[in-house]
Amino acid sequence: MATKLNPCISLPIGLDKNDFQDLIQKVKDWTIMHGGSMRSKTQYNYDSLTVVPFTLLPSVFPRSEFQKAVAIQPALNELTHRVANDHEFLYSCLEKTIEVDEFTRNLFKLYETMRNEGFTQRLSLGILRSDIMQEKEASDDRIKQVEMNTIASGFGWLGVVSGDIHRFVFQQLGLLDKLKVLPENNALQGLSSAIIKAWELFGEKDSAILVIVENHPMNICDQRFHQFEIARLRPEVKVIVKTLTQIFNEAKLSDSKDLLVQGKKVAVVYYRAGYSPNHYFGDAEWSARLMIERSTAIKCPNIQYHLAGTKKVQQALATPGNLERFVKDAKKAAEIRKVFTGLYSLDLDENGEKAVKMALDAPDRFVLKPQREGGGNNLYGEDIRKKLMSCMNSKERSAWILMDKINPPVQQNYLIRPNQDFEKNSSLCEVVSEIGIFGTIICDGDEILFNEQVGHMMRTKLTSSNEGGVHAGDGVLDSPFLIDD
Repeated sequence: MATKLNPCISLPIGLDKNDFQDLIQKVKDWTIMHGGSMRSKTQYNYDSLTVVPFTLLPSVFPRSEFQKAVAIQPALNELTHRVANDHEFLYSCLEKTIEVDEFTRNLFKLYETMRNEGFTQRLSLGILRSDIMQEKEASDDRIKQVEMNTIASGFGWLGVVSGDIHRFVFQQLGLLDKLKVLPENNALQGLSSAIIKAWELFGEKDSAILVIVENHPMNICDQRFHQFEIARLRPEVKVIVKTLTQIFNEAKLSDSKDLLVQGKKVAVVYYRAGYSPNHYFGDAEWSARLMIERSTAIKCPNIQYHLAGTKKVQQALATPGNLERFVKDAKKAAEIRKVFTGLYSLDLDENGEKAVKMALDAPDRFVLKPQREGGGNNLYGEDIRKKLMSCMNSKERSAWILMDKINPPVQQNYLIRPNQDFEKNSSLCEVVSEIGIFGTIICDGDEILFNEQVGHMMRTKLTSSNEGGVHAGDGVLDSPFLIDD
């Protein structure tokens, strides 16, 4: 039986059906008018937005575990940087995967091309997000890492607006004393400031920041608010937004390998696309990615950071001894290892056979993960068994990793979605939550110039849903209501 947490508050409080319905509509209006919006998947239109799905109430989260996650983020930032710049380790992690996974192979080819030619920019910018869940079975050290995101680490803005939604709800209900329980969240300013800092370090006042987006971006507010925040903080900085296809058609490299777009030299390239095979329609997009890597621009992420965020690297770091390769401080390494959950290779060797047997014997205990980002890619339960049986004696197994399924405590909340009838909006649902902690790191070669934790986001999903991505349509925005244990 799943451990249950009491929701932060019981609703409705003195509200009849009509008043409750009015509250929901008012909050939806407030949300869409304050940047809590996305473009519709089903009726995509550049000129219209729909309200982003969200919880009516914040979800409870232990204050001590939240503080642990915040405190450890700079160490995870540094770990990611060290891993990204260790060729031997990256190759050992990915050598079997690139034999069978075309997308990862293309990324690695790009990386090897740059190693052979010589990297043109020593400065690196990481905008990272460590996703964590509580493990209800643990008596202490309950936070466990789901994954580390190193490219297009989204919801910097939507994480902020989620807390603002819940502040508005509490204000409408007259619960002003509860406002102090919602933690401050400066993710948007922190992430945007890191991009500006990288632009400053590039050292040319007339240079631009380039944002790479999907051809039909739905998560428009989360992307645009970063651009608007950069404009607010540094109005003189030009921000250019392009797809990889447009970069191929419009950009060029100068003789000195400067990336030129719209007549501007690009100082920083911030990727909000490029993490999925669906973003590469052919050779043009791969050529554009290579052009950017060859340039003097500071990449966020560069190809090394992108590879450092793969699931195989995450799994390898959890293997005894590997973490200590990068973290020499024994106490710090022990603290990091506490947040790792069980991760297992599926290579065609003795350890891989053991992992396959574990998964076939008890598939409900695990998650099967490919080398993909963006949600909707993992397999669960009987689908794990089917997949492994289909590639039992094939190298294809090496393109996946096995992870212990984290079992977070269950609580109740109202899930508010666009175009949903009131009866569904007003029903309490059993849900579980996941928090993402944002970190930024800027390095000059091995020297760390800047390393901070800068904010958070939270997603919640039905207990019956395996996937939790808001963009993918399963999760909803949420914010933490911090409680003492």
